[in-house]
Amino acid sequence: MAPPPGTYCHAALGHRFHGPYHDREYGFPIREDDRLLERLVLEINQAGLSWLTILKKREGFRAAYADFSVARVAAFGEADKARLLEDAGIIRNRLKVDAAISNANTILGLQASHGSFADWLDAQHPLDKDAWVKLLKKTFRFTGGDIIGEFLMSTGYLPGAHHPDCPVYERVLAMNPPWTRVR
Repeated sequence: MAPPPGTYCHAALGHRFHGPYHDREYGFPIREDDRLLERLVLEINQAGLSWLTILKKREGFRAAYADFSVARVAAFGEADKARLLEDAGIIRNRLKVDAAISNANTILGLQASHGSFADWLDAQHPLDKDAWVKLLKKTFRFTGGDIIGEFLMSTGYLPGAHHPDCPVYERVLAMNPPWTRVR
């Protein structure tokens, strides 16, 4: 059965950018901290823009942000900030650039205290969306309800990435995302 019209699952069908992201990444659990940083940075940069804009600029983001290496982004200094603000391949917004660097440093701290960002997220789970928003807004910069909700849904911590009629839904469930686990 096809996902119903009006859902992301339906809109992504066959789309050049949305299709591959929807079919292979959206809602699938992520364990690697660099990939979690990538998703957080992309979600932050999507604020006020379309997700399609972000997907089209994704390779530019990867190049500009050292393939989202947490350690390398955390070490970015003033010269890197200036470079990023001149890079037409990404979103050139000072608050978003500063947030990416600050959030990479926060992740370094979480790695030191919990072993990894993923382990820290797991230690918080399960929370409802409101509790996640409160926690992540306190922990990270440039995060609000929509950014946090999409970050957590896209990485498997909150349900809702796929409609149950979407063929990808069963593939995500088979990977045992955190939202399916109850303590």
